[in-house]
Amino acid sequence: MASTDQKELQNSVHEQMHGAVTIIVLGASGDLAGKKTYPALFNLHRTGFLPEKTHIVGYARSKLDRDEYVKRITGHLKIENDDDKRKLDEFLEMTDYTQGKYDQDEAWQNLNKHVGDLENKRGLEKGQKNRLFYMALPPSVFLPVATGLRKNVYGSEGHNRIVVEKPFGKDLESSTELAKDLGQLFTEDEIYRIDHYLGKEMVKNIMTLRFANMFLSPMWCAESIANVQITLKEPFGTEGRGGYFDEFNIIRDVMQNHLLQIFSLIAMEKPAGQDPESIRDAKVKLLRHVKPIDLKDTLLGQYIAANGKPAYKDDDTVPNDSICPTFASMVLWVDNDRWRKVPFILKAGKALDNQKVEVRVQFKDVPSGLFHNAVRNELVLRVQPGEAIYFKFNNKNPGLSYRTLTTDLDLTYADRYKDMRVPDAYEGLILDVLRSDHSNFVRDDELDAAWRIFTPLLHKIDRDRIEPKPYAYGSRGPEDLDEFVKRYGVARRADVPYEWPVQSVAK
Repeated sequence: MASTDQKELQNSVHEQMHGAVTIIVLGASGDLAGKKTYPALFNLHRTGFLPEKTHIVGYARSKLDRDEYVKRITGHLKIENDDDKRKLDEFLEMTDYTQGKYDQDEAWQNLNKHVGDLENKRGLEKGQKNRLFYMALPPSVFLPVATGLRKNVYGSEGHNRIVVEKPFGKDLESSTELAKDLGQLFTEDEIYRIDHYLGKEMVKNIMTLRFANMFLSPMWCAESIANVQITLKEPFGTEGRGGYFDEFNIIRDVMQNHLLQIFSLIAMEKPAGQDPESIRDAKVKLLRHVKPIDLKDTLLGQYIAANGKPAYKDDDTVPNDSICPTFASMVLWVDNDRWRKVPFILKAGKALDNQKVEVRVQFKDVPSGLFHNAVRNELVLRVQPGEAIYFKFNNKNPGLSYRTLTTDLDLTYADRYKDMRVPDAYEGLILDVLRSDHSNFVRDDELDAAWRIFTPLLHKIDRDRIEPKPYAYGSRGPEDLDEFVKRYGVARRADVPYEWPVQSVAK
């Protein structure tokens, strides 16, 4: 990041927070806080983005002494040099831990007193006593924690902001109820529903790619595009989290949120402006044109033992008769002029053959004529691992031959931007919270529109006990996958394979 950009962001944070904030991490003893929240906060401090008078309070039910707390919050930090060590010492000086229940007013009142004492110790004035509540917690305690915070810890002399992790409910009804309950405690401006995929570099780049490049505009429609595939693959299973996963399944876990957010940015119309509400208005408008998903446009799978790896049902926390899909491929249809009859194919699964998140825009075939054997053009956005954009096109084989071959225009970030650090998604999103920027957070009506697309299918799966297709651990998914996507016009040319340039992908 250029120094002028960094200064602008730093000034934005300073102005919003008036130079001070207390960040309360709820669930500070848990995995999410240790792996994501605290590393993001440390990096924001290390790069100078936290306000000068920042203090971080960890709060959880676990009884931890200082040494154990420090061990948990530093276990995933990357300390590479002496300057990092110095920054770590500063970071540890500005954080502490307090233990308490989630359902007792007395515990919340103790937390409030602790935060108040810290504010007074730092000499904060009215307008500086800003409080950011980060709920790194399971959904079962969202409401009691939010209730305890609003009743006992809500500040009256500064901004209050609450960050809520997904999942936001399990269906339309539960999501609406949660939104209503939270809305009675905090205003919509104070609520930040975090979907960390919206903080990923390549996802944040979609709007720039689409709307800052004129050459893409005329081809970004049904006239040119045959299909769009949005894929999330994980090479590991549930690994002891089967009990949690069985309650939510792959659809609720990553498709209704992560993949749908990517879809929204790919398919929405141009926003009226770059302000947060214009962007979110455009996404909501799109989602309201998406038809509820039909079971006939869905392929479900569940992994079985293979390659020395256990089956999903081998997890002791999973019921023996579980029908929970660990893989799903489904098609979204957008009922508007731009995208009518273009299938958006979402694919996600655990225990697959590799790890990747990508968007693949497949253009229509070249009209028959001179180049009848030309391969379809594709624009691919590699979200992870190794951010990249490449455009697959047909080219004459160099030399005396006139044979057509497939090649690419390749923008692999690790090769092109040698000295640029790509921040973690959580780092950017917490910075957005400090800046009061809602652009990359989910609004209440957006959440409602998203659940309307998925809820009928989810209820049908549960009600009719739809059996998922088995697939081997380490495979591409169910055997029917190729036939399924072929129904929607996906072309896979085995005779002209394209291999991703793995030597360019960041390690």
